Amino acid sequence: MSTFKKFFQGTTLMHQGRSYDLGKMNLSQLWAAYLTYPTILLYFALIITTAALSLYLRHSWWGLIIPIPVIVAVYPTAWYIIHRYILHGRWFYRNPITASMWKRIHFDHHQDPHLLEVLFGSPLNTVPTMMAITMPIGAIIGGWSGAFSALSTALVMTCIYEFFHCIQHLAYKPRWQWVVYIKQLHVLHHFHDEDGNYGITNYLPDRLMGTFYRAAKDRPRSPYVFNLGYTVEEAERYPWVMRRTGAPPRDRPDPARAPKKEELAKSA
Repeated sequence: MSTFKKFFQGTTLMHQGRSYDLGKMNLSQLWAAYLTYPTILLYFALIITTAALSLYLRHSWWGLIIPIPVIVAVYPTAWYIIHRYILHGRWFYRNPITASMWKRIHFDHHQDPHLLEVLFGSPLNTVPTMMAITMPIGAIIGGWSGAFSALSTALVMTCIYEFFHCIQHLAYKPRWQWVVYIKQLHVLHHFHDEDGNYGITNYLPDRLMGTFYRAAKDRPRSPYVFNLGYTVEEAERYPWVMRRTGAPPRDRPDPARAPKKEELAKSA
């Protein structure tokens, strides 16, 4: 019991305000926050539910198993398309109906990359998106059993993605070289040029689509890396996100929280 209490002691779970500031958390605190965060707990519950439904509805093991590697192969490309063309698209904030959703699902994350509360997407958006992408593929392969197997796989991958996404913003130097590699690539996406390195753990789609880069020297710094193109001028024309924020969009991070120039200059 003492070990369990010590694990949670000193974490930011019960604090108010910036209670999940990844820039001020260590790895133990991240595990505590991650494993108790409502969105992640919901994903865990849905993984168990969809896996059980897949087993219950199966007509053959192949119809249940084959969707798993298919979704593992397809999911990084689906994430790339969503990240590049939807989350970084500008048409969302130009519409009063979708502006609030765009603010929540990605603008807030780029305005403050260290804030855990906006790092995780809202399940109201993420779960229907996963269902729409994966269940038809699974259904073609194995009917309802395959559909639920595909969705369960997507949920597992999302949990993995989200954990490593947290690591990429955590005040922590990873021991594994692969994690160091993906962390550096993601830091470049947030602090140098947002029009590249859209992946989280898999950058193959970036390589295939020409949006991959290893270091800041490979391309000029984008003026929109922090506001995704929602500048003060754009906010005056399309004010709905700014109204929800309560302040004009920022075009640069807090200097104390931005990575040092030499860190950005490193090749991944």
